[in-house]
Amino acid sequence: MLIIDELREQLKTMEPEINTIKAYWQNSGLEAKFTELEQKTHKEDFWKHPKQAEISKELSGIKQQREKYLHITNNYQEILELIDLFEQALDHESKDSTQDDRDNLTKELQEIKIDINKLTKDIASFKVNLLLGEPDDKSNCFLSINSGAGGTESQDWAHMLLRMYIRFCEREKFSVSIVDYQPADEAGIKSATLFIKGKNTYGILKGERGIHRLVRISPFDSNKRRHTSFAAVMITPEVAEVEITIDQKDLRIDTYRASGAGGQHVNKTDSAVRITHIPTNTVVQCQNERSQTQNKETAMKMLKAKLIQKQKENEKKAEQAIEKKKIEWGSQIRSYVLHPYKMVKDHRTNEESPQPDLVLDGDLMNFIESYLIWSAKS
Repeated sequence: MLIIDELREQLKTMEPEINTIKAYWQNSGLEAKFTELEQKTHKEDFWKHPKQAEISKELSGIKQQREKYLHITNNYQEILELIDLFEQALDHESKDSTQDDRDNLTKELQEIKIDINKLTKDIASFKVNLLLGEPDDKSNCFLSINSGAGGTESQDWAHMLLRMYIRFCEREKFSVSIVDYQPADEAGIKSATLFIKGKNTYGILKGERGIHRLVRISPFDSNKRRHTSFAAVMITPEVAEVEITIDQKDLRIDTYRASGAGGQHVNKTDSAVRITHIPTNTVVQCQNERSQTQNKETAMKMLKAKLIQKQKENEKKAEQAIEKKKIEWGSQIRSYVLHPYKMVKDHRTNEESPQPDLVLDGDLMNFIESYLIWSAKS
């Protein structure tokens, strides 16, 4: 039966992923850690333990990972066994079997196909979460997009990227809000900043930081020539308020009239806020709230996040390097080619997709997963 062959082929493709997950779990020591912590919490006097809350929290996190691991590996084995049973049933199918019997069998196999597709998504999600071990990975994040040189072409490309990341957040059930939006004069945007909330948003999106390149026939060129456009993406983790103190004397705060997507005025007063940290020349701006006070609070949160990122793990040098780097040919992390052929390629991992329309509609998880695996090996 063709559908059984198709299901077996899907499981065969999935097998290396399952083996990778099993090997990681066995080598991680998480199972032993789970047993150790669980034994501690079962002791009668555990409530007196000075680190009771810390241990309980750690156990809860490992327990969630363990449940997902067991769900994936057990489901995979159960599906294998189910297909074997159906194959045996087909081999012994009597000549007296009715069309209804065969239809019911086909229907049940189609349901297994749905289960396999769901398992494929669960595996991808689990692998990504296993690779997110840095403290900042669990944070919410700010994602900023800036158009490169090239006027309307690059500004339109920056707007396409903005839509791509919003669609990605919608796919992943992340909460996303636009905290700053600077429309261009003709089309697209000069810059925009998103605040993204959800599980592991910084860890998942951190690999998007860099230069993104678009090649297409320009909709703004009457001669229909091919154009190359660039835009820069920056990712900053949200940080706790207590982690940094900023001297108010080091700040320059400007207010201006906010304008929303499409050039419509969000407010008729100067409610938008731009804050410059003078010693580091770090600039942030926010205009998504109607209140100037609320915009200032959000901008300060963004500023603290950027300053802390500079302090951690020599991020200051990395950020200065990318800011000084020209947004032009040769510096991109990913290319999106719409003409003369269709292809999206990440130049770090060599991950490719021949369907740029899907990628630009937010289908980014394959690129994100490949980056995390590549980064872990680097």
